[in-house]
Amino acid sequence: MADADGKKQLLHLVFGGELKTLDSTEFRDLDKLDIVGIFPDYKSAESAWKSKAQASVDNAHMRYFVVHLHRLLNPDENGASGQR
Repeated sequence: MADADGKKQLLHLVFGGELKTLDSTEFRDLDKLDIVGIFPDYKSAESAWKSKAQASVDNAHMRYFVVHLHRLLNPDENGASGQR
């Protein structure tokens, strides 16, 4: 389904938190995860991720991630399309 601009909506989640160790993706405290938001496309999600990552640069254990929700919601649509 396309939005008002005719672009297909590809939902992305941006979230982050403090990791237990630098070489894992296990969080220290799940209650303290920072759920930044859900975005309609990769470009806006990447912008939010970048802003949060730069703001937490002094904390080496703090990491932010972009999750491609559209791939989880419609796994069959992402086979060979090459969409981000």
